[in-house]
Amino acid sequence: MMGNFTTFLEEKLMPIATKFSTQRHLKAIRDAFICIMPITLAGGIVSVISAAPAPEGTTNGFLLAWAGFVSNNNMILSWINAITMGAMSLYVTIALTSFLAKSYKLDNLLPILLSLCGFVLTCVAPIKLAFDGKTTEISYLDGKGILAAIFISILTVELYRIMREKNFGRIKLPDSVPDSLSETFASLCPGIVLIALYSVLFIIFFNMKTTLPGWVYTKLAPAFTVADSMPFVVIMTAIVQLFWFFGVHDAAFSGILAPIRESGLSVNAAAKLAGHAMPRTFTTPFWVYFCIIGGCGSVLALAILLCKSKSKQLKTVGRVGLTSTLNCFIAYLCTSLGIIGKSFAMLSWNMPSVFGAFLSTMDIKALILVVVLIVLDGVIYYPFLKVQEKELLEVEKEE
Repeated sequence: MMGNFTTFLEEKLMPIATKFSTQRHLKAIRDAFICIMPITLAGGIVSVISAAPAPEGTTNGFLLAWAGFVSNNNMILSWINAITMGAMSLYVTIALTSFLAKSYKLDNLLPILLSLCGFVLTCVAPIKLAFDGKTTEISYLDGKGILAAIFISILTVELYRIMREKNFGRIKLPDSVPDSLSETFASLCPGIVLIALYSVLFIIFFNMKTTLPGWVYTKLAPAFTVADSMPFVVIMTAIVQLFWFFGVHDAAFSGILAPIRESGLSVNAAAKLAGHAMPRTFTTPFWVYFCIIGGCGSVLALAILLCKSKSKQLKTVGRVGLTSTLNCFIAYLCTSLGIIGKSFAMLSWNMPSVFGAFLSTMDIKALILVVVLIVLDGVIYYPFLKVQEKELLEVEKEE
């Protein structure tokens, strides 16, 4: 029966996962989120600085000084966060357009400019536009605008590519005209069409007194709730680990999961800075620091056990080296029950989970939970390790 199941996975599911990992648009989405990591890291650092852990009534001089610094520089810290983590969708638009255009071997500069134009037109709401100053609503530049950013970027590149391939509106110029100028004129009509399209979208949503991401966010609210629920998070974690078992990297699912995780992180960061309750549980730091402790498979505990093994082979593996699903379940349960705080900052994928869990939540109980999860992972791995160790020791004795 197990053989049939393995055959089914290898013949039916693995080709699907492979297509996901190589699909042009999903690959570009994955690369876009990886590309903007320095910006989100900067935003994460500012979020941690802004969350001074000074409880009411504390007499700790360091914490009081920290809280005082945050209070005196609140506007500066908030603005830096707003232009880093809080503008995530803007940077996703640039990166995604660039990667997708390059995948088609297009010059990516004009598509990037057109995507930016379309994103700002449809995602930033004008409030007051006067000669002496302009006021706009930019709250959808953060994670709430990610779906709109993805839509605008893909639409821009695909329509631009099609119009260029069809020579739509191309103006024939003499051979003496420089190639750079000729290319500019060739892109003139596609650019005008795209800007006209996004202008129409702006007019439609402006008359509806909303924006494209505002409308999407409202209409898809139930879907966001489902994507942040325990069943979805646990099932997706189990699927990722299952495909790892057959050698399929979790990057195959990044094009789908990254927008969900990063959106949740950005929304939580904005809520934290505003002093509001953080709405999301499933974020990038939640995944990195609580679910896959030490990497997919939560192998940190196994590596520790292997380092203590009597077998030379296992000890070597330990030094370089289905529990993630359980970690995810327990961490989600603790977060949803309010036992630990929700994550709002992403520091680094390489940061040890015990430190990352604390800094991403600024909750000491999160650090304790990670330690408990590592111990639990070790308990799960231990009997399997001993069986393998016994077999290897017998082989090593014969050598």
